[in-house]
Amino acid sequence: MRILYVTFYFEPDLCAGSFRNTALVNALADQLTQTDVIHVVTTQPNRYQSFRQTALKREERAGKQGCRILIDRVAVPTHASGRTDQIWSFLTYYRQAHRLTADQHYDLVVGSSSRLFTAFLGARLARRRRSPLVLDIRDLFRETMLEMIGNPFLRIVLNWVLRTVERYTFGYANHINLVSEGFRPYFKSFPTATYSFFTNGIDEEFLTLLSQDEIGERKRADRHCHVKTILYAGNIGEGQGLHKIIPQAARLLGEQYRFVVIGDGGAVNKLETLIQADTNINVELRKPVSRRELMAEYQKADYLFVHLNDLRAFKRVLPSKLFEYGATDKPIIAGVAGYAAQFVREYIDNSIVFKPGDVENLIAQLRETPYRTQYRADFVARFQRKSIMEAMAQRVIQTVSPLVTRSKTAVS
Repeated sequence: MRILYVTFYFEPDLCAGSFRNTALVNALADQLTQTDVIHVVTTQPNRYQSFRQTALKREERAGKQGCRILIDRVAVPTHASGRTDQIWSFLTYYRQAHRLTADQHYDLVVGSSSRLFTAFLGARLARRRRSPLVLDIRDLFRETMLEMIGNPFLRIVLNWVLRTVERYTFGYANHINLVSEGFRPYFKSFPTATYSFFTNGIDEEFLTLLSQDEIGERKRADRHCHVKTILYAGNIGEGQGLHKIIPQAARLLGEQYRFVVIGDGGAVNKLETLIQADTNINVELRKPVSRRELMAEYQKADYLFVHLNDLRAFKRVLPSKLFEYGATDKPIIAGVAGYAAQFVREYIDNSIVFKPGDVENLIAQLRETPYRTQYRADFVARFQRKSIMEAMAQRVIQTVSPLVTRSKTAVS
């Protein structure tokens, strides 16, 4: 079987999409044999302008049973997470993906997408070859974009365009995986595909984040610490809305708490401006760091913070950051609503959930809730990325194998 796998992000890039796609490709390769090939068409690391890593333009690896993994990385223009430069970067990737796959036959096309258009690229490439298509959908791009655009006329036009792209893309897919159960109602309009709900998960690096001895040492140290550190690590975009919550919360919490924000993104300037305008707030803004350094920061922190902007679309999503946070023993502060809030309450013990943007409720709960650390053994056992991706890879292969067999028979 020859599989084409299209994803804008892949290792060594530093983002949730990269971690997920790398794990899924490895899981697929480990379940295939030396007669199989996975061709990954991705980009050179580009997620954060302030944290760039180098990677081979073309690379070859092998799975456990000899499946070949061919990785082509396209160099795209640098971007600062703005809409215009992201469009330009994607167009470069789109054109190069067509060039790299020209005259190639694939028995299956897999597309992983958070912004819809990588899924659209997968559909274009699959339709041209009449190959089965499997999609891994990580976000609801159309719904999110329409909420973020204020111009009514532009919203109408964009809605029509994105609806057309969705019908073209999702309407052709044989199987669609959704990373959040909250997406289920949205996809009722596309009943021809089969569906699965394999979430993000905890990477192996985080499974050994804390030994039991270290957990005990942290608990003892907590009793002697007077200033509590609240850490956020990840993307700083409009979707997170950190500029709407952190400066205000830091001001009201006073000197007993400090916020540390590690990351970059399209809204970082808004957050930085608010921090610089108020010298009395205790907020430290840092550039992105490697995962190894990030794990050390998790251990130093007292609380781990996640927040989504107060948009209707975000009531469906499930932030991947929750899985990293849940692997620690630290209390989690989650400004989320809808399915994400339900997930935190059901699966993540020792957490504070507040409505996005509700500073008063955040502060009230933080002050009323006694501080404690707690290792979440059940959560870690349930949501290990390796196990989730192995199960997803198995589901993909089982779903498409009959389709691939029929396609080969028809061709012969």
